[in-house]
Amino acid sequence: MSPIKVAFVVSFLLCAGTALAQSREAQKEIAVIELGGAAAQSLSGGGSSFGGDAAVEVTPIRNWLELEAGVTPLFSRHSTEWDTNLFFKKPWTLSRKTEFMAGVGPEWIHTREGGLIRNAPGVAAVLDFMFWPDGKHKLGWFLEPSYDHTFGPGHEQSLGMSFGLLIAIP
Repeated sequence: MSPIKVAFVVSFLLCAGTALAQSREAQKEIAVIELGGAAAQSLSGGGSSFGGDAAVEVTPIRNWLELEAGVTPLFSRHSTEWDTNLFFKKPWTLSRKTEFMAGVGPEWIHTREGGLIRNAPGVAAVLDFMFWPDGKHKLGWFLEPSYDHTFGPGHEQSLGMSFGLLIAIP
């Protein structure tokens, strides 16, 4: 074997051994699933709506970047809206049991109102408060206020609140 191949194999084995030797406490979850409810209030006179919230969050750069992809169906008396978004969030660990994140990202809004279907891009900003009661980051709850701005007809703006359960995927 050439010296380059030997160096490659040795460095690979050393890195693999280091990764396997990490303690269980040092390992972070692969993803966090958010399941819950949502409410929104239009700032443009559209009324309020309520629905569910589902998202998955991953950490590509620890202590620096979290990515959250989610969908929120919102229902009101005369319309249905599906918001699909991708947030880029900066996390801060406040304590072993509490995390805070601020983020912004694009969203796609699919609305059905009075038989008329509209699709429009938008942007949203969120503040994400995560609480882990046992401090082990296995099961917790979240509270996520948001601001949405649609670039479609009417340039709809709204304030929202998502809340619910956090489930860590180890």
